[in-house]
Amino acid sequence: MNDNNWRFVKKRTAADGAVYASADGTRYRRTGGAALQAEVAFQSRVADLNYPVPHVLEEGVTDDGHFFVVEESLGDQTLHDQAVTSLDCGRALADDVTDTAAQVAARLLRAQAAHVVEPTPGALRQWLDRAGFTQNVFQENPDLDNPRTHAALDHALDRLVTTPLVHGHLDYGLPNVLSAGVIDWQHHGLVPLGYDVLPALEIIAFKGGTKGYTASPGQRHRYLAVLDDAARKATGQPISQNLGAYLLVKALFFLALMRPTDSSRTDKHLKWQYRRHLFTKGLEQYEHTGTVDTALFPGLDEFAAGHRAGDHP
Repeated sequence: MNDNNWRFVKKRTAADGAVYASADGTRYRRTGGAALQAEVAFQSRVADLNYPVPHVLEEGVTDDGHFFVVEESLGDQTLHDQAVTSLDCGRALADDVTDTAAQVAARLLRAQAAHVVEPTPGALRQWLDRAGFTQNVFQENPDLDNPRTHAALDHALDRLVTTPLVHGHLDYGLPNVLSAGVIDWQHHGLVPLGYDVLPALEIIAFKGGTKGYTASPGQRHRYLAVLDDAARKATGQPISQNLGAYLLVKALFFLALMRPTDSSRTDKHLKWQYRRHLFTKGLEQYEHTGTVDTALFPGLDEFAAGHRAGDHP
């Protein structure tokens, strides 16, 4: 393959290698190692299951021994990019972005529901530990490794015990979604049905306003309604009742790898304390109501102001 036909786009995040685009914009070429090879093998399998993913067109090894893959382009703007560019003197998401997000999420949900995986003993617990990075979170925050936290997580698992397990993305969100499908499947694994798609608008709140946009209560309600409708048609049951359990796990996920090692980095320390605050707030909500309302989360600036005033630890 003639590398001169490819335009460098970026280095890959959380992995070795780089991303290139074809001159006409219809294809992407990615390079990497064993992790990319495993991702591509998975992506090819779920493409055959009608998952909305890029189709693999070519794969091989470069002259210097790196694995490469060429896949179709699903577009040049993620929904995150569209959300940022469509902001108009405010921070509310454009309705067409949330409507497109719901349509793509419903496509993925239907494909997942059509190909349920037979669970093995402990599979749900393994999902929790992987999706929530529990080992890291409890190592960095030993005070949270307590009976109260584990009781809430056990309750969440009990609620999910009858939820089908499916092949999932594990890092689903607007930055990985385009109008034609879903990209970046490097963190794939088994997930309870709905874990990928249900929290997609809710997790915006965990960024504390740094994404530049927010989803309104009405948008979040419409998004969940579309997914409940898709789930009813696919399984006979709605799916949004599991959102609270999923957001409790997401609160762990967003706390992982946050504790700074450099005590002089006050900005990183603030973000770590902020994520701890969101986890604690989410835990309290889940204990009292069985769900988590991210609309009640403070933004990072609001938290920082309270932090300076001594309202937060």
